[in-house]
Amino acid sequence: MADSEARYNCRMPTPLSLADFDVIAFDADDTLWHNEELFWEFKRHFKAILARYVDPSADGIDAYIDNKEVSNIGCYGYGFKSYALSMIEALVELSQGRAAADDIARILILLKQQMAADLDFVAGVREVLDHLTGRIDLMLITKGDTQEQRHKIDKSGLAHYFRWIEVVHRKDEGVYRELLAKHGVNPARFLMVGNALRSDILPVVAIGGQAVYIPNNTTWAHELEVPPEYAGLRYSELPALSALPALLRD
Repeated sequence: MADSEARYNCRMPTPLSLADFDVIAFDADDTLWHNEELFWEFKRHFKAILARYVDPSADGIDAYIDNKEVSNIGCYGYGFKSYALSMIEALVELSQGRAAADDIARILILLKQQMAADLDFVAGVREVLDHLTGRIDLMLITKGDTQEQRHKIDKSGLAHYFRWIEVVHRKDEGVYRELLAKHGVNPARFLMVGNALRSDILPVVAIGGQAVYIPNNTTWAHELEVPPEYAGLRYSELPALSALPALLRD
C-alpha cells in the first residue's frame, strides 16, 4: 500500500461525517487555485536576468535563491511582493553590486505581471463548494500580504461561499487558536483542508482539530518540511479536491 493510501485509511476514520464538524476551512493558494507555478515562472525569468552577471546553473545558486526567500519571510512576509524584494536583494548580492537599474526594473515588471495573472482554478472547486454550501459553515484561511490575497479572493468570485474569510501573516498553532476562539469554534469540531503540511495541516491537528491534506505537485518545498514535534500526528490525505465530498458523508 502506498504511503498516501496508508495515511488515508489509517490516520483518520474514513469516511468522515459532516455531523462531526461545525466548520470546514479551506486554504486558498494551491488548494482552490494554482499559485506556486507562478513563482516557478517568476524564478525562471529571474534567472535569465541573473545570467547577465553569473551562471545561474552554477552550484549553489538555486540554494542561495531559495534560502534568500525563506530567510526574508520574517521581514517581508509571504507573497509575490515579498518574493520580488528577495530576488532584487539576491541580484544585487550575486552581481556584487553591479546589477543595473534596468534589470531591477525588469523584476518589478515581472511582479506586476504575476499579480495581474488570471487565476487557474483547481479542478472541481465550484462543485465541491456547491456541495458543501448550506450543509455546514465554510471558512477561508489564507496566508500572505493582505492586499495581495484580498485581490485574488475578489478576483476568484468564490467569496460568497464562505461565512468567514481570514487573511493571516502566518499559519501556526497560535494563529489557529486565535481564529477559532474569535469565531467560537471548538477545535475538536473543526476541519481544515489544504495542500501545505507545515501551514494547513499539522498545526491544526496539534491543537485538536482534524485536517485533510491534498498534495499539489508544485507545493513550495518549505511547506513540506515537517518539524520534529509534529511527527506522528494523524490526518487524512486525498489525491484531489474533487474527492472531498465522497470523504465527507452526510
